[in-house]
Amino acid sequence: MSTLITERIPEAAEQDQLEWVWRNQRGIAGWFSVTTHQQIGKRYIVTAFIFLLLGGLEALLMRLQLAAPDNTVLGPARYNQIFTLHGTTMMFLFAVPVMEGIGVYLVPLMLGTRNVAFPRLNAFGYWMYLAGGLLLYGAALANTIPDAGWFAYPPLSGPQFSPGKGVDVWAQMITFTEISAMCVATELIVTILRMRAPGMSLNRMPMYCWSMLVQSFMVIFAMPAVMVASTVFLLNDRTIGTHFVNPAEGGDPLLYQHVFWFFGHPEVYIIFLPALGMVSAILETHSRRGVFGYPAMVLSLVGNGFISFGLWVHHMFATGLPQIGEAYFTAASMMIAVTSGIQIFCWLATVWSGRLRTTAAVHFVFGFIFIFVMGGMTGVMLASIPLNLQAHDTFFVVAHFHYVLIGGALFPLFGAFHHWFPKLTGRMLDEKLGKIAFWILFVGFNLTFFPMHIVGLYGMTRRIYTYPAEMGWGPMNLLATVGAFMIAAGGAIFIANVMRSLRRGPVADSDPWEGGTLEWATSSPPANYNFAHLPVVADRYPLWSPKEDRGIVVGLRNDRREVLVTTTLDADPQHRFVLPGASIWPFLTALGASLGLVGSVFSFSWYYVATVLGMIGLIGWFWPREPLEVEP
Repeated sequence: MSTLITERIPEAAEQDQLEWVWRNQRGIAGWFSVTTHQQIGKRYIVTAFIFLLLGGLEALLMRLQLAAPDNTVLGPARYNQIFTLHGTTMMFLFAVPVMEGIGVYLVPLMLGTRNVAFPRLNAFGYWMYLAGGLLLYGAALANTIPDAGWFAYPPLSGPQFSPGKGVDVWAQMITFTEISAMCVATELIVTILRMRAPGMSLNRMPMYCWSMLVQSFMVIFAMPAVMVASTVFLLNDRTIGTHFVNPAEGGDPLLYQHVFWFFGHPEVYIIFLPALGMVSAILETHSRRGVFGYPAMVLSLVGNGFISFGLWVHHMFATGLPQIGEAYFTAASMMIAVTSGIQIFCWLATVWSGRLRTTAAVHFVFGFIFIFVMGGMTGVMLASIPLNLQAHDTFFVVAHFHYVLIGGALFPLFGAFHHWFPKLTGRMLDEKLGKIAFWILFVGFNLTFFPMHIVGLYGMTRRIYTYPAEMGWGPMNLLATVGAFMIAAGGAIFIANVMRSLRRGPVADSDPWEGGTLEWATSSPPANYNFAHLPVVADRYPLWSPKEDRGIVVGLRNDRREVLVTTTLDADPQHRFVLPGASIWPFLTALGASLGLVGSVFSFSWYYVATVLGMIGLIGWFWPREPLEVEP
């Protein structure tokens, strides 16, 4: 890249100029106008954890109801509402958004760039996500609560069996969250493929970035399916009288299940793949060696992504499908254990050949490996059609997917927070409190969900609000409820650790763990522009290479938000690009679209309002103000 300024500005002056150009506006309007990836990523994370707390409280209410036979804490209608809120919150408002929020924060730092490719789209995605969550819980405060489960199977979710607007609210909330997810996926794909630091070829990219790239492509292919199921099929059947899933008029409820689970099973891996990247980043840093089997790890991530789209029918083995088709999905369900197993063996080899530090983050990683292997074993069991038919819709399945999802997502997530908390906040979490929280969570988790395998095999079906004493399920359910409150206690200790560390935690330097990837090359927390000089990469772990081998990019202007665009394969510099600055238009666009979409729950004509308001916002959003591309 040629230098545009012939007389070099002193470094302090350069940083002052960068601070001014990349600053966030002050005041209320400025808060709504933020487009820097660090701030948007933090908003995703904080909002998702608020929804986690709400989902956890709902889980505790269900466990209190099931703790003893013939309990009356919740009635049948209220139990169904709490059950639906819990599943919807955890799947749509916590698990995917928190993984995407961490990706939004970390990926540009790991790639050595200053922001995501489409910063205004990033802000718009967050506002749509927030609007979806407020829609669901605003309706809940108005006692308009969906009660058909987080999957909303017709015909039980149809107007005949679920009157009122609760299911309509659920269906439209899906639209909000999936629009948000696809916004994040789009910007991360472009950022990863076209904005890596010079020299960071694809075979030098951090494993976490690989996991987010595969996950983002999965979002692009999977999320439209659930929007079709919830909006085109279910919401239109309920509001304007179509008959996609109405068997009385030639519709087919199984069509809904096929389309929903075409999204639903990749959804598990959309949550799980970022966790794999987190585990790789934690282990390679705390083992102080590069991850073992890098090519095999990358290929297993890609294999997970592909195979996960061929598993959805194992959710439907009890629906009477052709046996030849069921046999295919049994094979695919067992095959995906191979790609996940490759990851685990490579991690063990990394630890074996490194010098492991047993930090709190590493504790959560090993807890994840144990729990996820347990969940994977029961997954292989459920892939067998004869056993699946016996265990279908029992608590054995509930235990399985909580072992996979909580073990496969929440434990790596807590480990990631201990690992990257210094980078997000500039403070260190207390390691002793972190390890105490881990052991309470680990014991509480197994105490909660392992007994569910047993009561499931004894015949306790899911989605029931009570049971008679003579069934003999009481002791195991009481044990599970005690474990649930232990999980709550472990979560409370984690929150207390975070709040204490934000105020009085030790100040973190830029690289407290001696990591090898580029996020540790910036200050903690990083400036809005991430890097005063974009790095040049010559190694997979640039911070572990000698300082004399590290280079910087020259020729980028500091008087505008200019970034470097590189080629897809080898990350060779291609051209400079000027990113748009802070803007309130993404918020106004999301607000207009949200008003129309919420109104459409009550009348189809509100879709026209959403279109008009959204178009007004987009005109302001894309109104030309400055050149965006500059040739080198």
